Amino acid sequence: MVDLELLLQQHRCVAGVDEAGRGPLAGPVFAAAVILDPERPLPELMDSKKLSAKKRDALALQIKEHALAWCIASANTEEIDRLNILQATLLAMHRACAQLALSPELILIDGNRVPTDLLAPARAVIKGDDLIPAISAASILAKTARDAACMVMHEHYPHYGFDQHKGYGTKLHKERLLHYGPCPEHRRSFAPVRDLVQAK
Repeated sequence: MVDLELLLQQHRCVAGVDEAGRGPLAGPVFAAAVILDPERPLPELMDSKKLSAKKRDALALQIKEHALAWCIASANTEEIDRLNILQATLLAMHRACAQLALSPELILIDGNRVPTDLLAPARAVIKGDDLIPAISAASILAKTARDAACMVMHEHYPHYGFDQHKGYGTKLHKERLLHYGPCPEHRRSFAPVRDLVQAK
């Protein structure tokens, strides 16, 4: 395996990519791509899951202000159900990379899968959101964008409690899903939603 430190030394313009929202039962999956400015480091970057919502929001503003380039993209519920969640996630990542204002020399993606036909050489990095600042930044942008989308979903469908569970399969969400049935944002290809639809 190529040493990550060496890889980063060899490429100055590196995009980090991460996603948010693969596991929930409802809503889009988001991905972000970020090219950080080496002259303007953000020392507090880390995996978005380890940060409070308040800290994520503050860092997201800093990333957008300080990064050389960034882009957030998504794949909607219809695409998730039609393609499957993995392919929809890779599609969102591809969209985020394709719309960057700068062309990266290298793309580093959190996880173990790489979208096809990217505009630059790409590598998957297991636990990249802990190891690569640009991936940490991407994870924060993707997470805050998805959380914001869940608040919009809550405005349209307040009885599901999307503001609380963000679409994840919590006890509350499953209770509301059982009571009200799925809304247009629910992923019918996901077992808890599919089983409920079939039962009704």
